[in-house]
Amino acid sequence: MPNAAAEGFKAEGNGFFKSGKYAEAIEKYKLATNADPNVPAYWSNMSASYEKLGDYENAADAGRNCIKADNKFVKGYFRLATALKALNDLAGCIKTLESGLGVDSSNNDLKKLKKEVTELQRGEQVANYCSKASEQMQSGDIAGAYKTLELASRLDAGNPDIDSMMSKVRPKYEAQEKARKSGLGANELLKEKGDDEYKKANFEGAIDFYTKCLDATSDKTCTLAVKAYSNRAACFKQISNFDGTIEDCSMVLEAEPNNVKALVRRAQAFEAVERYKFALQDVKQVLAQPRSEVGEANFNLCNGMQHRLRRVVEQLKNM
Repeated sequence: MPNAAAEGFKAEGNGFFKSGKYAEAIEKYKLATNADPNVPAYWSNMSASYEKLGDYENAADAGRNCIKADNKFVKGYFRLATALKALNDLAGCIKTLESGLGVDSSNNDLKKLKKEVTELQRGEQVANYCSKASEQMQSGDIAGAYKTLELASRLDAGNPDIDSMMSKVRPKYEAQEKARKSGLGANELLKEKGDDEYKKANFEGAIDFYTKCLDATSDKTCTLAVKAYSNRAACFKQISNFDGTIEDCSMVLEAEPNNVKALVRRAQAFEAVERYKFALQDVKQVLAQPRSEVGEANFNLCNGMQHRLRRVVEQLKNM
């Protein structure tokens, strides 16, 4: 049964809102939420009023309270996401929109806003890459600038700013690479050729070069061999050769027991072949290392895997 007093305040607030008197509308919506804080529409209307006044912090707070009142009320997610976008919290905005789409995956307002914000994120990332590449060029880090601009190009191919910077960097980078490769030994050149094939997504071709490199390298724990094993493991994973992935990651871990990439790849491969206990052991070893060294993405990935693998292991115990 609706609270009559609260509904009365809401009606008055709506009247003020329609008249453009947003501050007065907010006061009425506050009275409505005081009378009944569990009606999401009161909070939603309050958030919309704060948005009209450009008070996005309070608009966001009202949006959060709207979701708290009823987490199935989709408009609450839209209100909060709109405020977060205005506050330039794009990551928080996307997270909110994804939560809302989890409630109603077909909501056009949420989908439209997510598309807009994703585009803003992309533009922001490209600008950051260009700024970083410019700094790298000025400091003489030509290889770093080239790699940064490659990342930017993947996000926005044909961007004139990126193309202009790349036209200055590429000749210097290619000259450096030619000079660097001229000083490499035969084994190192085989590994380089494998890297080139990997970049082209020719994983079988890359595997062939990495294998030749390893066959010609007697010390299987040297830096070159470890890199070749690591890269070949990545290729095996790409073509779903999980036994090969496990074997090569194990070789890397013999030389570098806490190598995060090898532990993560081997854990994923173990899970793929249903060797869940071994996968869980590798994940735990990653999570036991300092978070700053593991990296946020690897930490979050392994944390999610740990919960999933524990459930599977427990289920198998109970079978």
